[in-house]
Amino acid sequence: MNTESTAAIEMPVDTSGIGGHPKGLSTLFFTEMWERFSYYGMRALLVLFMTAPLTDANAGLGFDVAKSTAIYGLYTSMVYLLSLPGGWLADNVWGQRRAVFVGGCIIAAGHFCMAVPAVPTFYAGLTLIALGTGLLKPNVSTMVADLYPEGGARRDAGFSIFYMGINLGAFLGTILCGFIGEGHSFHLGFSLAGIGMVAGLIQYKVGAARLGAAGSLKSNASAEVLNRKSRSFFLSVAGAAAALMLFTFLATSGAIDVSIQQTAEWLGYGILIMSGLFFLYLFVAAGLTPIEKKRLVVIVWLYILAAMFWSGFEQAGSSMNIFARDLTDRSVAGWEMPASWLQNINPIFIVAFAPIFGWLWTWLARRKANPSTPLKFALGLFGLAAGFFVLAWGAANASETSQVSMSWLVVTYFLHTVGELCLSPVGLSSMTKLAPQGRVGQMMGVWFIAAALGNLIAGLVAGRLEQLAPTDLFWNVALISSVVGVIAVAVSPVMRRLMGDIK
Repeated sequence: MNTESTAAIEMPVDTSGIGGHPKGLSTLFFTEMWERFSYYGMRALLVLFMTAPLTDANAGLGFDVAKSTAIYGLYTSMVYLLSLPGGWLADNVWGQRRAVFVGGCIIAAGHFCMAVPAVPTFYAGLTLIALGTGLLKPNVSTMVADLYPEGGARRDAGFSIFYMGINLGAFLGTILCGFIGEGHSFHLGFSLAGIGMVAGLIQYKVGAARLGAAGSLKSNASAEVLNRKSRSFFLSVAGAAAALMLFTFLATSGAIDVSIQQTAEWLGYGILIMSGLFFLYLFVAAGLTPIEKKRLVVIVWLYILAAMFWSGFEQAGSSMNIFARDLTDRSVAGWEMPASWLQNINPIFIVAFAPIFGWLWTWLARRKANPSTPLKFALGLFGLAAGFFVLAWGAANASETSQVSMSWLVVTYFLHTVGELCLSPVGLSSMTKLAPQGRVGQMMGVWFIAAALGNLIAGLVAGRLEQLAPTDLFWNVALISSVVGVIAVAVSPVMRRLMGDIK
């Protein structure tokens, strides 16, 4: 039980760190950097490892593409879904500080499980990483906010610095884990990801004193109430774990005839049904005002657009990764670049263009020409569609004996980054602005669920590579994204009116 604090905490403004920022920002910067190092380092290898033949010198699991990408979709979607109970546990029982540390320990254990060459440890590792990320990811960001009790532009600047840590970790993890994993041993690559997470945990504990009261449990509840909440939570977790173990046993023993792909599809239907019921409850029984109901319509629309966007964008780790490995000429001066390295193009472009887009929106706002949030989502979908049209064009003449230039993927990632910068930075912000009174946290959860659904669909779509040629798959994704983008543009004036005075 966390006993650091059970009362609301007032924190003074801290300017003792680098550049006048709180000194705890560097601790959280490197914690998130190393966590993203481990996450993206392993993610870059995941589909490549599952689809690599058992007979290769650097052997994989020999799974087919459909099964591999379904597992990828399940894993990445659960990372987002589990952030909801992870956030609840931190807010109500542990505090963010403890949740981040425990989450990091579970993540490291998961990576080291995957370093063991056995199928059971592979699945155990994925499960542990998803659980640990659900604890760490939402709560380390909350701790950054805690460092800036005054809010305002200074907090925005702090998050910008923190965001750089995310991209730096993603870049380094993909480079190092990809090089070791593809060039030497997948299991060594997974080990390196685990070592990175351990490094992050060590510096987190060493730098804990810099955090002050950030991340401490903020609750006036008695110890008895906290213990009751803790028991209820862990009983629920134990029940869910028992149900999962029973399902896994029945599926693997042949008692029930169900595939990984079917499981992923069922989860997708479950997410859609639960989301629909939640939105219906808000409309009918949550006591919302007419203005709040209008804004809720906008939230539902943005939720749909975000899920569609991520279902295409997250092809980066699945179908586009396979395309990079099998159909792309990665030779540089006689040396073959690891396929996973091409996933680094996106974070490089993010770092380069995020400040430009931030300036652009401000410049347009001063001239009263800043696009509305629904229109920015439409622009994001057009960027996604344009990237896939380019890749479909490049893939048209690609084969294992006639590989295409890496420039096709570079241009595609550039266009996808443009789309991401139109949609992602404003997405969570818009959810909080449009949220009904007292339901901001729930609307933040809605954003995570949209990402979970998009990642799940991405894995299922990528599995079509076994039935469709890459050019056909990419063309279909491009066509669907562009059609949804056109609809989004057409509907955006209506959505803008429903937003009222929300900018």
